[in-house]
Amino acid sequence: MSEIVLEKVTKLFGRVKAVDGVSFRAEAGKFVVLLGPSGCGKSTVLRLIAGLEDATEGRILIDGRDVTRLAPDKRRVSMVFQSYALFPHLSTEENIVFGLKVRGMAADERSKRLAQVSEVVGLADLLDRKPQQLSGGQRQRVALARAIIAENGICLMDEPLSNLDAQLRHGMRVEIRALQQRLGMTVIYVTHDQVEAMSMADRVVLVREGRIEQEGSPEELYARPATMFAARFIGTPGMNLISLADGADGAVVRGSRDTLFAGRGAGLTLGIRPEHVWLAHSGGVGAIVTSSEYHGADTILTVKVGEEILFMRAPGQLAQAAGTPVRLGWKPESLHLFDTATGARTAEALQPVRLAAVAG
Repeated sequence: MSEIVLEKVTKLFGRVKAVDGVSFRAEAGKFVVLLGPSGCGKSTVLRLIAGLEDATEGRILIDGRDVTRLAPDKRRVSMVFQSYALFPHLSTEENIVFGLKVRGMAADERSKRLAQVSEVVGLADLLDRKPQQLSGGQRQRVALARAIIAENGICLMDEPLSNLDAQLRHGMRVEIRALQQRLGMTVIYVTHDQVEAMSMADRVVLVREGRIEQEGSPEELYARPATMFAARFIGTPGMNLISLADGADGAVVRGSRDTLFAGRGAGLTLGIRPEHVWLAHSGGVGAIVTSSEYHGADTILTVKVGEEILFMRAPGQLAQAAGTPVRLGWKPESLHLFDTATGARTAEALQPVRLAAVAG
């Protein structure tokens, strides 16, 4: 077992509450991602788990044992930092086994572990090289190997890929995830990159201003965001959030006359993902194209509906000049409603009026 549990953990820096009553469980063998914008407190949560910061309130349990006040070396966790933190004067081999050497492990046991770990991370042929002779991805593998060789069941990773270019990040995401699954480690991984979170995590903990905004599987956060912040943060581009108003026959987009559904619109925000919007041949909602961006695999159209701007994501190339009038369609089940004042998802039901036409 390598389970981690946080119970109402709070961290104060003077009067600043960096972490505010955070509670979550990282089950043994799972890959848990702490996701959020810079400065939201996610790295502080990781440092609290590692013992590099002291919790002001709450409890941290590892395998059922309260480690809240334990020193870092007593918690049996490994950590990979944003910077590789390699010793430039040491070889790859010496960097990997440094921690074992400091702890006084016998040379034969160090050599045995080194052989196993270097093979797993693909460094067996690079053990004699110094860090300056390695690529960014190879240096990151050295940092991973140094964490793995300790044979702790828990590995904490603080934005380990942020210094790599986009193509290398993709490859390392695949490698880290495959390595975690092969070794059965419990990983808590901090990132501000929602693509990393969606592609790697078993479970995502979305953090905002020191608090948990939403927790769930990547699929849950994408399909049913609990708040407008979650809706906007997850997805590329994020979910369209459109202010509604009261029309003659029901809710309308602010500044538009096309009725969306029966009932009130004032005080509500409609959410629809760009990939769930298409150009309708008839019916639908009237809009004006403001710009078109061709990305190769898809095209992002920016359109104006009433007084609101939204994005539409279409596969392939979709040529639409600025100023072109279009009609937009979507399926009723793709719509989300939020309370504009609180930002929270609302339980109000959509009562279709012209949604059948919109879906056409």
